This record gives sequence, structure tokens and C-alpha cells, in this order.
Amino acid sequence: MSARNRVNKAPRHFLDLDRIDAAELRNILGHAVAFKSGRDRTKPLTDKILAMVFEKPSTRTRLSFEVAMKQLGGDVVTLTAADSQISRGETTADTARVLSRYVDGIMIRTDSPAKLEELAQNATVPVINGLTDSSHPCQVMADVMTLEERKGPAKGKIVAWSGDGNNVLVSWIHAAARFGFELRAACPAKLAPPESVVNWARAEGAKITLTTDPAAAVAGADCVVTDTWVSMGAKDREERHAMLRPFRVDEALMAHAKRGAIFLHCLPAKRGEEVSAAVIDGPHSAVWDEAENRMHVQKGILAWCLG
Repeated sequence: MSARNRVNKAPRHFLDLDRIDAAELRNILGHAVAFKSGRDRTKPLTDKILAMVFEKPSTRTRLSFEVAMKQLGGDVVTLTAADSQISRGETTADTARVLSRYVDGIMIRTDSPAKLEELAQNATVPVINGLTDSSHPCQVMADVMTLEERKGPAKGKIVAWSGDGNNVLVSWIHAAARFGFELRAACPAKLAPPESVVNWARAEGAKITLTTDPAAAVAGADCVVTDTWVSMGAKDREERHAMLRPFRVDEALMAHAKRGAIFLHCLPAKRGEEVSAAVIDGPHSAVWDEAENRMHVQKGILAWCLG
């Protein structure tokens, strides 16, 4: 596609789940399922190039996007902080304008949601949120896909979160509004999710419960989710460990969930901290399917944005 055509055609960004309606998100998941099952063997991104910008390190995000792009017929170029002039003072806006002349889409994994917004506002190609400190929509799309594979349609299910009210939980809150499941989040009071996000979801009709009692959150749940206690760059390690220790997902906590409930974790996991080895390596765990589904969901997202 020529640079001129890119300027004239509004790009379709994938920035956050609250900014995309339920029908479109369902469409993306439908494509992901079709790609995974082999029902769709097309290569809709032939000759397309995705720029992947990593200001935070990654295993699953990098591999899932790269493999997904190549299996759909396209290719990738990867920029780390050491490769990009953003880390040396070039504005995000200027980077967006330049990359838009070279590639067909941009995925960024960064700390700053403001940087993601500036990139999207100035790019003339689609921008995908690979993670910011505020949200992780690609991950939670894979999580919803995994939930539905194991437990059937998400609508009406009960998902329980136990741990830090972090970026992954924010995207789970967005997803509750878009996919119609009940979300119960148990977090320490000082680590609760942003009130504005919870209020948005409730205004959209989502059933969101906030508590400081993990057992109450998990009672009767179809799916139990947690995440690492200390995110990349966090400095308050000891304080966080002290606050979050009662929220560890272990066999005793899982016993409160529904029979056959699944356990999810976006990885990497620290056994003995946020989750016991018996849970993450046991029969409740769906984390390896969840990790694989990152690749299939990325295909759905890429096809939606670039196809």
C-alpha cells in the first residue's frame, strides 16, 4: 500500500477493549478460533510488514506476534529500546510518522499509555497495544478464548481475580463489560484497580465485585486468575509481598471455586509467591493453552487491523 493511500484511509487501531465494541471483539475471537482449528488456512497478510517496538522485554508477546504474522503470510521488524531513537529523545509522534512510511502496522510494548496514544494519533497505519502499565488487552483476549475453550461461552460465567489490581486486571474489567461475565476481584485495599475503570464497566452493565477477601471472590467461580506480585520496574517489592501474601492462589483457595474450575496466569509465574506449584502445575491449570492462545488471538487481531 502506498504512503498516500495510508494517509487517506483511517487506520483501525487495537488499543483497549473498552474502545472496541462487543461485536468486533467477538469477530476477532471468531477469527482466532478459525485459525487455531485450521478452518481458516488463508494468508490474509501476505507481503504485509509489522513493526514491533519493545520498550519492555517480552517472551510471549514477541514470539506470538512474530509467529502469527509469519503464519498469516507477513513478516516483522523488531525494534528494542537500544534500536529506537525514542529512547534517545525523538518524539513518539515523529517515530509514528516515519514507521508509517515503512510498515503496514505497529505493535508497541511500553510502560506509558500516553506514548501509545501519541503513537496512534500520529500513525497512518494500525497501532496495537502489546502492553502498557495501564492495560494488556491482547493477553485478556487470549484469556477469554481459553476460558471459552474450557468452559463454554463466557457470558454468565464467574471469573475471580486474586492479587494486584494491575494492568491485566484492568483489561479483565473491560472484558467483563464486553463479554458479559461476572468478575469478582480480590485485591489489597492499597492495590485496588482504578475506580474510573470499575465505574465505566458498571455503567456498561457489567457485574463487578471488589473485595479484600479472596475466598469470597473465588466462591463458585468458573475461572481463577492471578498475576505476578511485582511487575517490571516496581520498586516496592517487600511491601507488595507483605500485602499480597494472603492473596496467593493455592489449593486451599481453589477449593472454594466451582468443581472443574480453571486457573489462568499470563506468565511468567513465580511458584510459591502468587501461585503454588500444585495449582499452576496441577489439573486446574490452563496456563499452557492460554500461552498458546496468545498466538492465535494475535492472528485474529492482526487480521482485523491489517487484513
